Parts: sequence; structure tokens; C-alpha cells
Amino acid sequence: MEYIIPIVLFICLGLLAGVLLTVFSRVFAVEQDERAVKVREVLPGANCGACGFAGCDAYAEAVANGAKTNACIPGGDSVSRQISAIMGSAYEDVAEQVAVVHCSGTCGVTGKKYEYAGEMTCDAVSRLYGGNGACPSGCIGLGDCVKACPFGAISVKDGAAVVDRSLCTGCGLCAKACPKHLIGLFAAEQRVEVLCQSPLNGKATMAACKAGCIGCKKCERNCPSGAIHVQDNHAVIDHEKCTGCGACAEGCPTHCIHLL
Repeated sequence: MEYIIPIVLFICLGLLAGVLLTVFSRVFAVEQDERAVKVREVLPGANCGACGFAGCDAYAEAVANGAKTNACIPGGDSVSRQISAIMGSAYEDVAEQVAVVHCSGTCGVTGKKYEYAGEMTCDAVSRLYGGNGACPSGCIGLGDCVKACPFGAISVKDGAAVVDRSLCTGCGLCAKACPKHLIGLFAAEQRVEVLCQSPLNGKATMAACKAGCIGCKKCERNCPSGAIHVQDNHAVIDHEKCTGCGACAEGCPTHCIHLL
């Protein structure tokens, strides 16, 4: 008998708590816009933040409240069309982007300045004297960007990260993961890029990496549209002026300018 009363008491308390939770959940329930639910269902779910919001849930809510329907870069035109249909608005084109790794320092053209033994991540290595690569601005090659990409669009080949443009959605998660800030996002139609951003002078760059930009300005002289200039000892392309002719790449002595 002495055990029955406590048991009954606990059962009653449990039932009371259940009833109160049910009542509170109904009374304080926040009504969700049905359109936001439908928008969320068509989003890719990468939660990359490329749309400018915290994630897919936040973007779906924002769209229901008037945000642009074409901000999901990974979803592309297909998702933009579906969102426009849900919202009953005119379709807006998505400015597709792709990631580009500004380094072509593979194992055959550069080396290491010390042997590293520790946590095998780019972030960890970069904290030790800026990394173990001979080029202080080069790709560390341990794949933090690979782990960050939800679409399998980036891999490490021969010691340097490489983007598969056919799989890249331009979400930018790889760029955020790179401690060297080597990865940039560019319009998908842009086909010419300098795969080096070393600030070292020509002599120091060649000593560190045979595929680095030496700042010779030959590309400047060859470009018919004035779209490329040497800044901080390495060539930089003005994509608004670039016509994709490839004259800069053809004349580059170290072949660091690539037609992608």
C-alpha cells in the first residue's frame, strides 16, 4: 500500500503535464505560412548561406515575406522557377556561379618546407608558420574544402584542390572552409582565370613554385581588351572586361593562366 500512493501520484502528475503541454502547444502555436513550407520542400537543403540567409529554413520564410525568388544559387534556375510558381510571381533568372581554386601548385611544381605531424586538416597546418608548403599562399591539399562540399564537386589531385565545374553549384562552402582564402566564386560563363595569388616577387615565386605568377606583365601586353593587370606581384582579371579570348593564357610563361 505504501508504494501505491507514490505511483498513483506520479501517474497523475505525468497526465497533468501531458495535458498542460498539449494546451500550451495549441495556445502558443505559431502559424506557419503554407507557402514557406512549400518553398522549403523545393530547396536543395545545403544550408550554405549563399542566398544571404542563415539557411534554407530562413530563406523559405523570407521568400514568403517578400524576399527574391532567385537567391538560391545551388538550386539554380530550376528551383527559382518552382519558387516563382509557388509564390505566383514572375520567374527571375539565377546568376549561376562556380568555385575556382587560385592555385595550381601540384606536387610536381612545388614542395614542402617542413614535415608536418599532427591533425591532418588544412586549418590545423595553416596555424603552424602559415602552413608547410614552399609557397606561403599555396593550397595545403588536405581537403578541408572537400569535406565542406555537399555536392562532391571538389577534390584534391596531386596535392592541390580542383573543382569539377559540372558538379559545382556555387554554394561557396568550400571557399569558407579554405584557411588560405584561395577559393573564389565567379560567374559560370567566365572561362579564364589566374590560378595563382602569390604576393611574392617573381624570383621568390619561382623558387617556391614553378607554376606561379611571376608578375612579368606579358599577359597585360597580350590582352586586347585591357582586362588583366598585375597587382601585388600577380595577375588579376577584370571579368567585366574579359572576352575569354585566351590571349593571356597563350602567352603566360609559367602557364598559371587557365582556360577553364
